[in-house]
Amino acid sequence: MSDEAELPETELPLDGAGGRLRQAREAASMTIEQVAAKTRIPQRHLISIEANDFTALPSRTYAIGFSRTYARSVDVNDQEIADQVRAHLAEAGDDYEEQRSVTFEPGDPARVPSRGLAWFSAFAALLLIVGGLAFFRGYFIPGSGPASLISGEQAAADEPSDTVEGASAPAPAAPSGQVVFTSLQDGVWVKFYDAEGERLMEKQMEEGETYAVPTDAAGPQVWTGQPEALAISIGGQSIGTLSDESQIVRDVDVTADALLAAQEESALAAQDEPADPEENPSE
Repeated sequence: MSDEAELPETELPLDGAGGRLRQAREAASMTIEQVAAKTRIPQRHLISIEANDFTALPSRTYAIGFSRTYARSVDVNDQEIADQVRAHLAEAGDDYEEQRSVTFEPGDPARVPSRGLAWFSAFAALLLIVGGLAFFRGYFIPGSGPASLISGEQAAADEPSDTVEGASAPAPAAPSGQVVFTSLQDGVWVKFYDAEGERLMEKQMEEGETYAVPTDAAGPQVWTGQPEALAISIGGQSIGTLSDESQIVRDVDVTADALLAAQEESALAAQDEPADPEENPSE
């Protein structure tokens, strides 16, 4: 009996952060599904955390933040878990950085867009522009560049079937699900509120801390002075940061539809802007 009682204590350090969380979950008689429902963290990420496979998560910030949230849900010291995860990632070193660079993670703390992301955005924007011009050809005379971008957005909304049939390998289906914000720095002040001004959450978030926007909130909005330090995911899929630069933003709609629309508009702008600077040097 004494040997069996001492077994968990001897195995605990060897199991790392994931093992501690798994044992705490089992001690609380909770399933992975129950933890996922309580924390709003996708089950696949919880499974990766329990296996100490932190490189499977979108970025270092998500690995630390999700692990801390998991720890709090099963009454484990979240700071100790965060320290263990950081140590694990430090040991992974270059292997982790290489793994992370392959993932679509525009909300990475380094905020350095990969060439793959740039090509993907350019290709998606081109498809939208071509689809828009084709749809509006019978109604409008072809105009300037900005007019084409607007037409492309409307065509994508009005005739989704034409866009899909014309290019079988465009962008994957848009993410859906709950909107989650993750702080990329310590001391990021943010306030979430609904359309009536009723406060949902207001605080200074720590690095890795997450906030899930309530799915039943009416017209949720955000106010912050550090939008570049807030990464966003929808249904567990990262879509980037609230902004690329530090500025005060207020009354920004943070529903999934609004955020995806803003991301699409950003991709179109990114495609349009480089055209002029590249033409001038050649002349």
